[in-house]
Amino acid sequence: MYVEVVPNRSSPPAILLRSASRQGSKIVKQTLANLSAWPPARVELLRRVLKGETLVPASEALQIERSLPHGHVAATLGTLRRLGLEQLLAHKRSPDRDLVVAMIVARILAPGSKLATARCLADHTATSSLGAVLGLQNVDEDQLYKALDWLLARQTRIEDKLAQHHLGEGSLVLYDLTSTYFEGRHCPLARFGHSRDERSGNLQIVFGLLTSEDGCPIAVEVFEGNTADPKTVAPQVQKLRQRFGLRQVVLVGDRGMLTSARIGEDLATEEGLQWITALRALQIQRLAADGQLQLSLFDQRDLAEIQHPAYPHERLIACRNPLLAEERKRKREELLLATEKQLDKLVAATQRKRRPLRGKKEIGLAAGKMLGRYKMGKHFQLTIEEGSFRWQRKPASIEREAALDGIYVIRTSVPAQTLNDAQVVERYKRLSNVERAFRSMKSVDLKVRPIYHHQADRVRAHVLLCMLAYYVEWHMRRDLAPLLFDDEDRQGAQALRSSVVAPAQRSESAQKKATTKHTSDGLPAHSFRTLLADLGTLTRNEVRLAEQSFSMLATPTAIQQRAFQLLQVTL
Repeated sequence: MYVEVVPNRSSPPAILLRSASRQGSKIVKQTLANLSAWPPARVELLRRVLKGETLVPASEALQIERSLPHGHVAATLGTLRRLGLEQLLAHKRSPDRDLVVAMIVARILAPGSKLATARCLADHTATSSLGAVLGLQNVDEDQLYKALDWLLARQTRIEDKLAQHHLGEGSLVLYDLTSTYFEGRHCPLARFGHSRDERSGNLQIVFGLLTSEDGCPIAVEVFEGNTADPKTVAPQVQKLRQRFGLRQVVLVGDRGMLTSARIGEDLATEEGLQWITALRALQIQRLAADGQLQLSLFDQRDLAEIQHPAYPHERLIACRNPLLAEERKRKREELLLATEKQLDKLVAATQRKRRPLRGKKEIGLAAGKMLGRYKMGKHFQLTIEEGSFRWQRKPASIEREAALDGIYVIRTSVPAQTLNDAQVVERYKRLSNVERAFRSMKSVDLKVRPIYHHQADRVRAHVLLCMLAYYVEWHMRRDLAPLLFDDEDRQGAQALRSSVVAPAQRSESAQKKATTKHTSDGLPAHSFRTLLADLGTLTRNEVRLAEQSFSMLATPTAIQQRAFQLLQVTL
């Protein structure tokens, strides 16, 4: 039996089930059934059965042998390659380059130790698709450590190329410093110092980050954990001037970084190097005491330029933010009350009947410890005797500080014809971009801390790796902003701001996303981490069909398609 298609003049062809037999020298055909009314799929199945094929259910013929999360790997690795970071590391492909690329991508997707990264590349985990794509399924942690050494040897070249791409003559460069704690006792860089992580019991390292004015990371340098902020300025100036070859540059640093001593020793002597920083609280109080800083300056505007003999050839821009003033007033009162509560405990300790606290030295040590907790000692008058302790507030000190609430003073060498007062204040506030980088590198995304490496060069390589990971993440966040709760309409946000001194505002589009939880395209709005998780649901599947095996990607959803479109990455 067989199926035959018979032409039927101007009508559709007839589909017939026929049998054929030989009678002598002739072949006799017999029509058994007319199948013209059957759907084509059923006719095809009958034809295959008549040919002797064994038909099985689709679920048995098609098997998915392995399914790996892949979309987030493709998005991150694709962005890294689009940015040219592979060629920035080395022009030619090598095992070390592939390992560094894998560590950068893994640091964004699943930050962990080098041992954990090696296992993630091999096992069926969130980043094992990365190992399959790069051919790194059989990697151990020793190979990753060797690749870190390879990366550190190229740090100068990498930073020079980044500076060449993102900086130019007259660029604004942001610089800030942070610390992160260290686990162990044997690293030459690890020291006790001022802990920004509130881990005073741990050794720490300090690292400084140079970025472009919009926060794109350019260079990073690691220092010993007890290095003071101002001492790190000179190496950055040398890096900008000699390595990057910038003759004209504006360096922006906070008040603890660009001190008067550093300005006089490291910046003032550099021709073409200008700077923007701020005055410390004590310096602002001196301006007020000299009569140069008065509240009447802010009757018409919330910022005003002033002059003072102590700052020759410099511009001082005084700013007053009423909302900041209210916040400082509230916080100071809470700290005063908390300090008084502790001091009352000390008074009670000297008056208790059983084992009262005695001795000026012992009482003084206890009082100093309590005052140091909230940093309010300047506002209290203490009376310490051998067997008693009393305290009282200093109203004059509190009123003197309260008079300057909400006032800060920007200090700069940039001439007015280059940047006006509002532009100088706005440039100083861009230091928040570096703070955002530290927040992402240390806690939110990349988990640079805690540090377990014991060799100084390995610590430096680890921090450099995290900076490169943030470089990729920074570009991804900027490109994916329409899908994130981030504000992609910066101009719209600035238009809503009454003054550069006033608090930053979110644009109408960002406020709408926050309210509706959806983008303008009707897609669900995400944070960066949840969007990566969503992309991870796009799987890379190893499929077996009968005797054949092949790889196949899942069909991307609408939001996944939009994400790859924004990143300019092709699956």
